[in-house]
Amino acid sequence: MTTIPAARLSRPLTHRDILAISIPIILSNVTTPLVGAADIGVIGQLGQPAMLGGVAIGAQLFGLVFWTFGFLRLGTSGMTAQAKGAGNTDEIAATLERALMVAAVLGLVLIILQVPIGALALWLIGGSPEVQKAAHVYYDWRIWSAPFVFVNYALLGWFIGLGEAGRAFAVQLLLNLVNIGTSILFVLGLKWGVAGAGAAALTAEIVAAVAGLVVAFYEIGSRGGRAPRAVLFDAAALRRVFAVNTDIMIRSTCLMLAFVTFAAQGARHGDVALAANGVLFNLFEISAYFLDGFASAAETYAGQAIGALRRDRFLEAVWLSSLWAVILSLAASLALLVLGGWIIDVMTTSPDVRAAAREFLPWCALSPIVGVAAFQLDGIFIGATRGTDMRNMMVLSLAVFLASVQVLTPLLGNHGLWLALTIFFVVRGLALGSRFPALVRDAFA
Repeated sequence: MTTIPAARLSRPLTHRDILAISIPIILSNVTTPLVGAADIGVIGQLGQPAMLGGVAIGAQLFGLVFWTFGFLRLGTSGMTAQAKGAGNTDEIAATLERALMVAAVLGLVLIILQVPIGALALWLIGGSPEVQKAAHVYYDWRIWSAPFVFVNYALLGWFIGLGEAGRAFAVQLLLNLVNIGTSILFVLGLKWGVAGAGAAALTAEIVAAVAGLVVAFYEIGSRGGRAPRAVLFDAAALRRVFAVNTDIMIRSTCLMLAFVTFAAQGARHGDVALAANGVLFNLFEISAYFLDGFASAAETYAGQAIGALRRDRFLEAVWLSSLWAVILSLAASLALLVLGGWIIDVMTTSPDVRAAAREFLPWCALSPIVGVAAFQLDGIFIGATRGTDMRNMMVLSLAVFLASVQVLTPLLGNHGLWLALTIFFVVRGLALGSRFPALVRDAFA
């Protein structure tokens, strides 16, 4: 086994350490929902609510379906951080290579099953025939990006686990710039419409995956690590990968079901409400990815501390990253209240959609505050690879959310739907928080 020194664990963690990870990761994470936001923004310039609603559904659909396989990012990050904390460079390399193998297989499976998956997903979300037609066109293009999306998930998790935030940011920035540029070219320049938005997202994912692989294998070479067959296919390591990733996949599936339910319920209120919710959901995603930057810092440093068996370092990571997360949640909510109307106007030219989005904007602005505990605890539990707790608490939260939708939506309409989503965030935070003492006890027994 090749080892590396743990010099960064030998001194107290500082605010600068947290920001050094968080700021590049925030910038990196924000580009993920911006892939869908850029598509929606470009299509919104055409001024057709049905077309905008179709792309909004498509962008949400892929964000949610792809993130069902987000364990490739989450599990890879936690295991990489722990391998680094333990000083095992061979395992660092093996963790990435195992994740890339899984990414390739899952991406091909999704492409093979694209017809039934697309039919089921679009049927569940609903919408008018015009919206469905537009969403289907977008889906038919973007589904081919699945293997490259999953490779990007694995790479992003690996970079985060190592604490190489700058590299993660560079790859994600490239993805977003390519997506914006090709969206403008294909949709507004070549007049491809919805198909152009899907083709742009596909192009961006391919370019980012290729660039990320080049950077990652250069990083492995520079660290002197390797993944011999005995390490790569070690039975105990593979069992751990399977167990952690299965739990996180169930957790992510429950999260996807909650957001699909939110989209489907919005579609039942008409094309305008659907489009408005789509615009606001993208704003919510952007704020969530801002907060996830500090969750990622907790993920990185908590995982490394567990790998090094440093309880004091673990608690430092939790405290400092959570403090910054709360500060940012307040700032994000204020920004959404102040700038939300302007952003809505940029994203759509439809007067009806603009008016509806403004009506529900306060709910969107509240989401960073009520969701910060859930987002932060997610990062801590990911770094600790506590997949079972994440799975169980998400199942509980989903049950409460579905019950809230059934009770509140008939009474309050779309306001009730947003209230149910708010309750979902609160329950997630409380449920994970209840398991935190057991995490600390077990990790440093």
